[in-house]
Amino acid sequence: MASDNRLSDMSRPPLPPFTRETAIQKVRLAEDGWNSRDPALVVLAYSVDTRWRNRSEFAVGRVEAEALLRRKWARELEYRLIKELWAFEGHRIAVRFAYEYRTDDGGWFRAYGNENWEFAPDGLMSHRHASINDLPITEAERRFHWQPGRRPDGHPGLSDFGF
Repeated sequence: MASDNRLSDMSRPPLPPFTRETAIQKVRLAEDGWNSRDPALVVLAYSVDTRWRNRSEFAVGRVEAEALLRRKWARELEYRLIKELWAFEGHRIAVRFAYEYRTDDGGWFRAYGNENWEFAPDGLMSHRHASINDLPITEAERRFHWQPGRRPDGHPGLSDFGF
């Protein structure tokens, strides 16, 4: 079921322009949302007219973004994500990330990528451009072992793993 677009007038702090502290906070909030694997919840952080490039898929608006996420998490099982701030300025943030997932045939992957984000004054993300590469891994090579949902505080980040 598609998200309710009437929620478009809400504010999503922290708001731009970002400081280093608020950019890091925004990145962690995005990571937490995506680790929920709840498409209807995740898209609430995006503007109603958000524009995405995710791999070779393009989505315009929350409804298309939510559909993209539903397809994604139907095939990327046991998904666990870590994001890290790369750079920020004004109303833009760049992040790098890695996530691990299993396919329905039992294969494990680690996806590495970069995202460029642009935010509206209300703190909703208006543009998301993601470049992602998948690397097959063995189950023994997995590094992201927390219970589904939010990555626990104190769990190693990307730099800690040398990713």
